Amino acid sequence: MRVVCIFKEGRDYSRTVNDYLEDFYRRTGREIETMDPDESPAFCEAYDIVEYPTLVALDRDGGAVAVWKGLPLPLFDEVSYYASA
Repeated sequence: MRVVCIFKEGRDYSRTVNDYLEDFYRRTGREIETMDPDESPAFCEAYDIVEYPTLVALDRDGGAVAVWKGLPLPLFDEVSYYASA
């Protein structure tokens, strides 16, 4: 599985998201892929992502199995399950 974090840099929440991503890597040893919605509008449209930040867990076939929208960001335990599978 893969986990993708969709957010825009330079927004009021950007520092929170970047800190979350760094802490997640430090604690779990796994990286969360990041994506700018302006650079990947087709991805956002396909998964109906209109709120940022959003984390999406995708299975091997590309189907969304879990979605977390907005703040507060999910607990590391919730996301690490999908990042490790």
